[in-house]
Amino acid sequence: MRHDADASAALLEQVNHSLNSSTALRIQGGNSKAFLGRKVEGEVLDTRVHRGIVSYDPTELVITARAGTPLAELEAALDEAGQMLTCEPAQFGGAATLGGMVAAGLSGPRRPWSGAVRDLVLGARLITGMGKHLRFGGEVMKNVAGYDLSRLLAGSFGCLGVITEVSLKVLPKPRQCLSLRLDMDAALALQKLAEWGQQPIPLSAASHDGRALHLRLEGGEGSVAAARERLGGELLDSAYWAGLREQRLSFFADPRPLWRLSVPSSTGVLTLPGEQLIDWGGAQRWLKSDADAALIRQTVAAVGGHATCFTAGHCDSPFQPLAAPLLRYHRQLKTQLDPQGIFNPGRMYAEV
Repeated sequence: MRHDADASAALLEQVNHSLNSSTALRIQGGNSKAFLGRKVEGEVLDTRVHRGIVSYDPTELVITARAGTPLAELEAALDEAGQMLTCEPAQFGGAATLGGMVAAGLSGPRRPWSGAVRDLVLGARLITGMGKHLRFGGEVMKNVAGYDLSRLLAGSFGCLGVITEVSLKVLPKPRQCLSLRLDMDAALALQKLAEWGQQPIPLSAASHDGRALHLRLEGGEGSVAAARERLGGELLDSAYWAGLREQRLSFFADPRPLWRLSVPSSTGVLTLPGEQLIDWGGAQRWLKSDADAALIRQTVAAVGGHATCFTAGHCDSPFQPLAAPLLRYHRQLKTQLDPQGIFNPGRMYAEV
């Protein structure tokens, strides 16, 4: 059995060795999201040696843990206290770590109603490309010093430094949870979701799998019961949401490349080759398609969205290419925190 351990000194030593020898580092935890982004060449820096919950007081609604802590362990501690991470992160087979959750910034079905990974980050510790172990933000919700830099680490894919510790906001689990299945096509489902979005319906997830609309209601017993009576449909096994979050639904077994399309929630049905699954009440569309990357991105950009390829090696630029001004900001930030460019070089973009 592995024990909690503070291995920050060893991680800092490895970073300083890499700086002195100009060796690139490939930062990884459980490596459960290795399929995301471009391939990185470099010496592996494994964060899993640095693990364990540092502090957790359920009354404060804040948990602080080391980056290598398995998400399963973190969520088990929260569950015991009747609390949760509202961003509903995927564990992808149980190997995912806290550091990887923050670095990838992927949120589950509850995202539009409860916020993204970055919205939960209150503070973080980071080993920078200057060989310094710095602390940003704080461990209480009222402490906002350095708040934005901590949040910036969410979705940074290890390109800015080695995340060693994170403080997260947590919330109590809802008193009542119930899922429904309503038979209707995607166009009608999107229309209904737009209507319901203007009304006090306790939605916490909404997905259309190509055949039916799936809804999750969460809140007090009275509001959930009233919404169920109003919406109709049949009861749905709540395991559907875990299958969607962990990409275990039959839709994801399709051998064609997987794309994640992020669009305004009011967007209608997208005309693209392949099969689509709607998530986040319309704001996220999963696409299984052999279509050319340029066609997919052009179609999505036309409605104000962007596309990310979730299939390793399929596309030289898995993340949506950046406009010149944005790329300049990315490079300037990278230069400030990682001047030698040793952390996950090229993982997000060839130029970063």
